[in-house]
Amino acid sequence: MTRIDFAFGAPDRLRMACQVVRKRYLAGQRLVVYCREGSRLAQFDRMLWAFDDTSFVPHVLANDPLAAETPVVLTAGDPQQAAQAAGDGPSPWLLNLDDDCPPGFETFERLLEIVSDDPDDKQAARQRWRVYQGAGHTPQSHDLSQRQQGA
Repeated sequence: MTRIDFAFGAPDRLRMACQVVRKRYLAGQRLVVYCREGSRLAQFDRMLWAFDDTSFVPHVLANDPLAAETPVVLTAGDPQQAAQAAGDGPSPWLLNLDDDCPPGFETFERLLEIVSDDPDDKQAARQRWRVYQGAGHTPQSHDLSQRQQGA
């Protein structure tokens, strides 16, 4: 069964997603990043290039010829197809940046959800949580606001 982790309390959802992607990349974990909304996915793509002057996270869109050799694949389409495009190697995790549950999430070993303090973002996350629970999953909750205060 897919392990689902919600990280609540991010000051900025996309910036935190960049940090998570960098951390997973440095740990050798492949990722598929899903967001049906093209403008948000494009904004995340741009942020991955510029969020940190000292690090680089190799990433491409799922339809890029280099998708099979790139550890982070971005898609607005079917995450399962993006995972297949990611080629051989360790099974990728799924990072959801969409407001809805990603299609086919149950085929991934792990699903990551990042939630900001924005009321609309929190409401959409609560709905996703209920959908996951209704499908028989037990999502895990992580409070990022406590980590931010302790930093």
